[in-house]
Amino acid sequence: MSLTKRCSAEFLGTLWLVFGGCGSAVIAAAFPNVGIGLLGVSLAFGLTVLTMAYAIGHISGCHLNPAVSVGLWTGKRFPASELLPYIVAQVLGGIAGAWLIEQRVNHARDLLETTTLPVDDVARRAGLGTGASLRQHMRATVGVSPGAYRRTFSG
Repeated sequence: MSLTKRCSAEFLGTLWLVFGGCGSAVIAAAFPNVGIGLLGVSLAFGLTVLTMAYAIGHISGCHLNPAVSVGLWTGKRFPASELLPYIVAQVLGGIAGAWLIEQRVNHARDLLETTTLPVDDVARRAGLGTGASLRQHMRATVGVSPGAYRRTFSG
């Protein structure tokens, strides 16, 4: 299989890992007693790796992490000529996954600015699940609750 296809698979796999795993961790971080909790975060990471192992393992080896690629190279189980392209694909995939999480929050901010929907409805429409999740994301990215954010636009 070509290096381009293998690197594309690593990009997609790392994007999925960051989006699914890190996205769930952000949700659970400030609300340990609400939502998925530590077990849910563990399952989210495990299931994202499992789905990618089945989806891209036969294509790229499913490293999903530059540390794994470097470890395989150090152990002489991965060619040096492919190390840098794999790492670049993995870093770009991670950035893309983080960008997707940010876009969900931006959509929620737009809904808060332009509608009077309840916070739970805004969270669902933005793909953040619950109002608790939206509150966590808003506090982490904007520094205020959704209600306080909305009040700045209601004049």
